[in-house]
Amino acid sequence: MAQASAAPTSAGVKSKLYPDAKAALEGVVADNQTLAVGGFGLCGIPEALIAALRDSGVKGLTAISNNAGVDGFGLGLLLETRQIRKMVSSYVGENKEFERQYLGGELELEFNPQGTLAERLRAGGAGIPAFFTATGYGTVVAEGKETREFDGKHYVLETALHADVALVKAWKADKAGNLVFRKTARNFNPACAMAGKVCIVEAEEIVEVGTIDPDHVHLPGIYVDRIVHNPTPDKRIEQRTVREGGK
Repeated sequence: MAQASAAPTSAGVKSKLYPDAKAALEGVVADNQTLAVGGFGLCGIPEALIAALRDSGVKGLTAISNNAGVDGFGLGLLLETRQIRKMVSSYVGENKEFERQYLGGELELEFNPQGTLAERLRAGGAGIPAFFTATGYGTVVAEGKETREFDGKHYVLETALHADVALVKAWKADKAGNLVFRKTARNFNPACAMAGKVCIVEAEEIVEVGTIDPDHVHLPGIYVDRIVHNPTPDKRIEQRTVREGGK
């Protein structure tokens, strides 16, 4: 794998800040990797990093994500260019290209209940190899998996998820990589960050170390390797619903 050019340094300490999303991905992403991509629907997705990943041309990717984006945005960009080989996901209903590829046998899918997906990522980051959950027992989700009975209830064994690279979107980051997320963007982004061997963060605001109250940090900088600034994200809504007639 090619070595990335170093980020600017200060006082002999390598900075985690990179000038743009392309530079942040250089020397890290490669063909046939597994990526954990943050976001909840279109909320809190690392859109600049996804676009740069598309432009990098890497292929054969396995994408672990709550969602599959929509046509023309988010992970939908990587589906259009056929860079994703397999999705490990829980919500895929907004993407017609995903549907076409999956039904045509062109795309692999490992489908997960949403809570199970979150816990599999959390387990990967916490060093827990597997866990038992009642979710999915007796359904297609449990096919081929170990099941056990505890106190008269049946459970399914689910394994942890690990990623070569985590792509994460934060609202605010300090220069040491301490992160703050907003609202539902906090659902999957921290778990994805912890499950990745290398974590690259896209942040709307970047502040000096010490600006964020330690009690307000959602993810410590120890998990973050690279940061890129995206001050003007395109915050889309999957399905906008309004009342008729202004009533």
